Amino acid sequence: MRNGPLTGTRVLDLTNVLAGPYCSYQLALLGAEVIKVEAPGIGDLARQLGADSELNAIGLGTSFLAQNAGKKSVVIDLKSDDGKAAFKKLVEGADVLVENFRPGVLARLGFPWSELRDVNSRLVYCAISGFGQTGPMSQRPAYDQIIQGLSGMMSITGTRDTAPLRVGFPICDTIGGLTAAMAINAALAGRGRTGEGCFIDVSMLEASLSAMGWAVSNYLISGLLAEPMGDQNATAAPSGTFEAADGPLNIAANRQEQFVTLCRIIDRPDLLDDERFREREARKVNREALNREINAALRTRPALEWEETFSAAGVPAARVLTVDQALGLEQLADRGFIAELPMPNGMHRTLRVVGNGAMYDGHPSVPVLPPPLLGEHDEELLNGGGAAGDQVDSAAAS
Repeated sequence: MRNGPLTGTRVLDLTNVLAGPYCSYQLALLGAEVIKVEAPGIGDLARQLGADSELNAIGLGTSFLAQNAGKKSVVIDLKSDDGKAAFKKLVEGADVLVENFRPGVLARLGFPWSELRDVNSRLVYCAISGFGQTGPMSQRPAYDQIIQGLSGMMSITGTRDTAPLRVGFPICDTIGGLTAAMAINAALAGRGRTGEGCFIDVSMLEASLSAMGWAVSNYLISGLLAEPMGDQNATAAPSGTFEAADGPLNIAANRQEQFVTLCRIIDRPDLLDDERFREREARKVNREALNREINAALRTRPALEWEETFSAAGVPAARVLTVDQALGLEQLADRGFIAELPMPNGMHRTLRVVGNGAMYDGHPSVPVLPPPLLGEHDEELLNGGGAAGDQVDSAAAS
């Protein structure tokens, strides 16, 4: 994003794969200059990850392309003396440093927070890990799947017959990255008052539990344990996925007036007088019976027709789309949510990546430059790339 709210902010990105790169991508979308500090030889592991084997082979895996547009790349061997000196120089001029190594890795490489703070007292250092920098689980390796299971998220995903199920995308990595980006922006705002940087410790496990909302709060406050309910919303009825003539339809008639409107639209005003459905709590208890009645009416018309009719009347409703159908929505095109960029290596194909859904003064937060090749900006940022080593930094990759 050109001239975003973080324009003039320099971020050193030592992260790999998803949670960390997703965090720094959010900062880049807001205008920050993000410099990926990558290990010699392979760089970010995401360069080899994705559905296109041809792109994986040339270090431009789809996983990397999706999270790194607009960033710069330098290659530094953090185990070598020259690499340490080059990195220290970058730290001196940085505003933010983000890493998602296992706790203690950067310190063992010679850059504990105490050292980094002495080099640059204004630095905001954010460490993202599975469990946080402290505690009995802090040294455990963690991926999204592990956090999904430990957080309880999988236990309430699916139905009673199919749970536990993994959420269909790396939601804990994403939540961890968003939490880190939010914390970094708050720290930058605080630095504007105090002039001092700080150390941020982000736990993916804690961030994920925080994001689970009522599933956690109902237990902590009321002692009620969430159960897997498939496509139904435990907080209200009718609220969930229903059956139109040609496919599934989500309806969330969570308020009484919305339920009244729904009954009128499907020509079933009699449901309002049925004691099983008259009141909100009664509808939740008798959810299955109510859903059968509503589905019988919905099967008479296609999902899009119901979607438009319900929405116009103030009842939230929409079709259940596949990913390609969702990305093809005119709504997204109208808001410029998907950016089209050239491929970084000159391949004759267009790279399409998403923004973050936030608009500033009417302009979407989307990248304007493609992701970097490995070490593409050595000359610009390292005075000829002399700090680049010949060996992979195995310690940082651990």
